[in-house]
Amino acid sequence: MFDKRVTVIMGHYGSGKTFVAVNYALALAKQNKPVSIYDLDIVNPYFRTVDALDTLEKNGVELVVSPFAETNVDIPAMNAKSYKMVDDKNRFAVADIGGDDRGALALGRFVDKIKEENNYDALFVLNCFRPETRTIEGALEIKAEIERTAKLKFTGIVNNANLGLETTVEDILQGLKKAEEFSSVTGLPIKFTAVRRDLAADERIKQLKQVLLIDPIKYGDWL
Repeated sequence: MFDKRVTVIMGHYGSGKTFVAVNYALALAKQNKPVSIYDLDIVNPYFRTVDALDTLEKNGVELVVSPFAETNVDIPAMNAKSYKMVDDKNRFAVADIGGDDRGALALGRFVDKIKEENNYDALFVLNCFRPETRTIEGALEIKAEIERTAKLKFTGIVNNANLGLETTVEDILQGLKKAEEFSSVTGLPIKFTAVRRDLAADERIKQLKQVLLIDPIKYGDWL
């Protein structure tokens, strides 16, 4: 689950990829691994990694973000430090990519080096409760759009089925069935299921093979 140096997190708008990326980076840090998280989301997102800055810093995770984060400027500007993601082989890197094909454009300048190192996962965050990914056909379309623009093929799936703070264990398991169907169609493995920490004590969740515990960074902002 945490075996690749570079982990690229991509998916549809509102799929929850930023929450997955932040918590994935925190999980790496808890294993005493040096880790940086790169906010490559240039699509005026609802929630940005910078919103979790205090939590990230407290846990020793370096955040590399656009110099215009937390301002009213909405342009695709990248931090020069972003190149550390492919140049610094001594740190784990988690990249939060913007929604759909437009957001995937930001990844383009790093793809060749990512492929050259060949030590990466590119994870498709699937939330079956989002309108555009409720069906396998819709999810396949989003997947194809992202891969075409990013020029990077997905290597795995994240089941991030959720309905915000109203999410139940049943919702997560329903999402897992959809993710399994998506896996069957695409041939991609399910890398893990994202589970809000307060739901993780349920015996049905304990039986899942790979689980990433999610702590919402800002109360009520579960995307």
